[in-house]
Amino acid sequence: MNLNLKSLLNQLNDLEGVDPKAKAEILDLGKKLQKDVEILEFKLDRTEKVKQTTAILLEETIEELQQKSRAVEETNKKLLHSLEELKNTQNQLIQSEKMAALGELTAGIAHEIQNPLNFVNNFSEINQELVSELLELLDQQEWEEVKIVVKDIAENEDKIKHHGKRAENIVKSMLQHSRKSTGVAEVFDLNQLIDEYFRLAYHGMRAKDKSFQVKMLMHLDGSLTPIKAVKQDIGRVVLNLITNAFHAIAERGQFNKDHYEPQVEVRTKDQGDQVKVEVTDNGSGMSDQIIDKIFQPFYTTKPAGQGTGLGLSISHDIIKAHGGTIEVKSQDGLGTTFTFIIPKNQK
Repeated sequence: MNLNLKSLLNQLNDLEGVDPKAKAEILDLGKKLQKDVEILEFKLDRTEKVKQTTAILLEETIEELQQKSRAVEETNKKLLHSLEELKNTQNQLIQSEKMAALGELTAGIAHEIQNPLNFVNNFSEINQELVSELLELLDQQEWEEVKIVVKDIAENEDKIKHHGKRAENIVKSMLQHSRKSTGVAEVFDLNQLIDEYFRLAYHGMRAKDKSFQVKMLMHLDGSLTPIKAVKQDIGRVVLNLITNAFHAIAERGQFNKDHYEPQVEVRTKDQGDQVKVEVTDNGSGMSDQIIDKIFQPFYTTKPAGQGTGLGLSISHDIIKAHGGTIEVKSQDGLGTTFTFIIPKNQK
């Protein structure tokens, strides 16, 4: 009890000459007030204890949060390090996949380069003969004949330049394919790229298996103007789809040698702001279970050591990055069609 209030009530109780009724009412009121004060003191005391307890808990909580924060920071550092290692590993795997694909094309590259080089050599030899003939005609002052020979030499030089440029482009394409993508869009002829990779992939397969045969069909939309995209990446998608088609018909050919004519068809179609590319084969096909997983990283139906399982996954990511779509339709044992659509003007 509050001592001042208690003293006041005692003094009031000892007073004489005060109306008993009024005195009783004042004493009752004082006692109630005294009780309220006691309750208030109890609450204040309890509040102080709660406050002290809360302060202790708060301090402990802050310390715990700081410890957890430090633990989270440490975990984040480890995660960032792991992520960096994962990215490096992914880049190495992607590069390995690219080089594996390039390795399959080595023989095709050699074959495709040999053809224009043969033309260069042949026309160079012809020009050597024409130069000798030209010197004789100059001595004889046969001016009309001189004009004809000079014209032939000039035409042959144009052919040499053309085929030399063709060989140069093949080498450039393969060097570009082997390097890390710059991700920079450029203007190029998609039909020409498909034609080039179709032949390279074929000769690459032939180099590994001399018995490999396929009917190659190209229906390239002549109205398709050059597109703007990341040439190196689109080339990788085209090469991957064509190579997969060749593997599919080779697989079916092992089990259906009689009355089977292997065929791979590539189509392009101008669709206004977009272009559609289809690669169709009548190879081994795929089941629905395989189709569901075909674009997953590291998923492959090839024997161990014969595929990374990244080709179609990377192709899917490339097309998606171009703002396009890629899909597959297949019948088990009958064939497969891969279709991708991308904008013609990549920004």
